[in-house]
Amino acid sequence: MDLGTLLPRHARFRAEHIALVMAERDWTFDQLNIEVNRLTNALLDAGLKKGDTVVSVLSNSSELVFLYWAAAQGGFVMVPASPMLQASGLETLLRDCDAVVVIGEAVFVPVFDKIRTNLPAIAEDRWIITAEDAPEGYRAYDAFLADASTDAAPDAGIRGDEIYNIMYSSGTTGSPKGIVLTHNIRGSYCTMLGSAFRMTPESVVVHAGSIVFNGAMLDFMPWMYLGCTYILHEAFDAGRVLDEIERYQATHIVMVPAQFVALLNHPEYRPERLLSLELILNVGAPLLLDYKLQLNQDLPGRFYELYGLTEGFMTILDKHDAIRKAGSVGCTPPFYEMKILDENGVEVTTGETGEICGRGPMLTPGYYKRDDLTKEAIRDGWLHSGDAGYMDEDGYLYLVDRIKDMVITGGVNVYPRDIEEVIIQHESVREVAVFGVPDEKWGEVPVAAIITQPGCNVDTVDLIAWTNDRVGAKFQRIHDSVVMEEFPRNVAAKTLKREILEMYLEKK
Repeated sequence: MDLGTLLPRHARFRAEHIALVMAERDWTFDQLNIEVNRLTNALLDAGLKKGDTVVSVLSNSSELVFLYWAAAQGGFVMVPASPMLQASGLETLLRDCDAVVVIGEAVFVPVFDKIRTNLPAIAEDRWIITAEDAPEGYRAYDAFLADASTDAAPDAGIRGDEIYNIMYSSGTTGSPKGIVLTHNIRGSYCTMLGSAFRMTPESVVVHAGSIVFNGAMLDFMPWMYLGCTYILHEAFDAGRVLDEIERYQATHIVMVPAQFVALLNHPEYRPERLLSLELILNVGAPLLLDYKLQLNQDLPGRFYELYGLTEGFMTILDKHDAIRKAGSVGCTPPFYEMKILDENGVEVTTGETGEICGRGPMLTPGYYKRDDLTKEAIRDGWLHSGDAGYMDEDGYLYLVDRIKDMVITGGVNVYPRDIEEVIIQHESVREVAVFGVPDEKWGEVPVAAIITQPGCNVDTVDLIAWTNDRVGAKFQRIHDSVVMEEFPRNVAAKTLKREILEMYLEKK
């Protein structure tokens, strides 16, 4: 599969169909192809060749969309860096991925100034800024494109097993690492997920999350494969999401739990505003059951959930299973296999918890330049997820928790999610994160951080008592609770429990 062939095809056969809408602007497929051709040729004119790595340090923008597809056409390796990286983290990423060009926003120039002298592989004229007037020592994006042709770039001769992009892990479980994704893998995103999500060329996607997050590729790739319409927001705003679903009669939306919580608690949320939706997909982490039940009640026949790893394993809870398997994260899609293993690598019985392992056509060939990590994660062709779960008698997966998030108290394994499902039922709690805190007697004990519903106050002592009366076992009892205005999150809007723990310990 050659991803670079998709956009030119739509520019030829669906030239006037609206491809992209952003910031009150829109581009037809023909117009989008012209922009991508120009950027591809500008990169080639700058001396890039097939296989060279281009790094973006961009929030959601038209330039970021153009760059994804210019990389596909030119055979470049696209690395979308998180705009939340600080100087040391960005320097490490740029060196690790062998970057030769950086395209970033003007706001990041002070960060670039700190690190660029340490990165000689990136030439002086290859630091490009998406601003009309770039500071001294940088090239303005428009000037970089000024003399580039809008004709199709020469055929890059791309093979399906060649690298399309490297996604660096979002950092909820430790040091980031580069996950290699080929044209064939992203091509499978196009075909398999387009089918699973019942997308068509007439679909209208609203996407309000960051498109540097791999979860964004769940609709970004099928969009280009099918040639439908993609409405991209610069940043997530629940009110705007509601408005634009209604305005554009959107059919598909992908969000993470924190965004669903914001949407369902928005004062202007009314289910009838979202009736055009055919797919409401939760990704990133399982949505707590109370919110799942609300969505299935308010908007029946639309809720899906995907559990997956950027490394290439996934399960999908289909809309037809969303009620009868409400606690599940679904089953494997076609061509995928899954098994649950104990700590000795032995497959467990139905209903028994162990490590989720899987294989299928989207499996990464490995971590970039890290054979050691690849051998650790992929053994005999099976990806070891680091997540704990079990399968029911029908083969549906139930995610228990990340093994790394597990709290071991008095020698007993406690999964934070079991406690979180209890606490979220409290009428004043909007979000909850349970984490383990070191304890001299027990080794670790569970502690709960919460965000309250607007206008509500919670006495933490009362919350501890309320929770401990309702958990299923004494070892699940929380030992403390804290109220926070907001949780620390990464660019994918995932809650960073490590940072919550650090903040908690600092205050203690």
